[in-house]
Amino acid sequence: MRNLTRGSCGGNNPDSLVFGQAVYPGNPAGPFDDEMVDGAACVAATGMNHIDLEAAAELGIAVKNAVGYSTHAVTETTIGAAIGLLRQTVYYDRYVKTAYAGSPLQYHFGRTTHQLYGSKWGIVGLGNIGRSVARVAEALGCRIAYTSTSGVVREEPYPEKPLDELLRWADVVSVHAPLNDRTRNLIGARELALMKPSAILINVARGGIVDEAALAAALDAGRLAGAGLDVFTHEPLEAGNPLLSVREPDRLLLSPHNAWSPVEAIEILVECIARNIRDFYTPQNQ
Repeated sequence: MRNLTRGSCGGNNPDSLVFGQAVYPGNPAGPFDDEMVDGAACVAATGMNHIDLEAAAELGIAVKNAVGYSTHAVTETTIGAAIGLLRQTVYYDRYVKTAYAGSPLQYHFGRTTHQLYGSKWGIVGLGNIGRSVARVAEALGCRIAYTSTSGVVREEPYPEKPLDELLRWADVVSVHAPLNDRTRNLIGARELALMKPSAILINVARGGIVDEAALAAALDAGRLAGAGLDVFTHEPLEAGNPLLSVREPDRLLLSPHNAWSPVEAIEILVECIARNIRDFYTPQNQ
């Protein structure tokens, strides 16, 4: 059995590799234990930061990921998180369930809300998901700009800004970059301090890109209006993570790395994995 999770690419059979669920940094990274595929890794995810790609290449093992299956799902999660934070959905949901019945007032304005229309939306990483988010946000009336995390600036329909400038400019910042040496701890205390106190930050990419302790501190200090995270440095969260004890939890939306997982997306994912396996066994790969 092979284990190609990062830092553990050893074993006696360099021509075989298990394919199965992705193992992310911080998870118990035991060996993949699904069926073996001779000479190829079929990763059931888009991100490959949990795979030691250099070791796989040295051993002659092809690594194939699944691309595009969750673009719409993650886009919807991103847009939904932005609207939920701007409209104080968690606060007002709790108010109606606990205090609205029997109230003498028809309306309650305990928290200021904002509309998405007219907002400046900054995209960190304009790949497939970043472009999809940009298109939907633009359709909802947002102005779009992006920053490249690869260092490559292509011709795009949106202006490119350096990260610091983007953070100062944006009302909403969403992260859609891979986790690598360029993006690890990309957004820390210094970068968060550049953002408007009225801005919100959404990370649906990878934990490790945003400094969670710095984010919690910024929320507690009122230097950031809200944040939505679907990914974390350690998954599941460790006890004592500062995100779990922010003073105003309504300003923080958390989900357990499941933005990618609607039934429809998983059906496409299974098709992607099957296609990668078939492609590996076509004559050109023999």
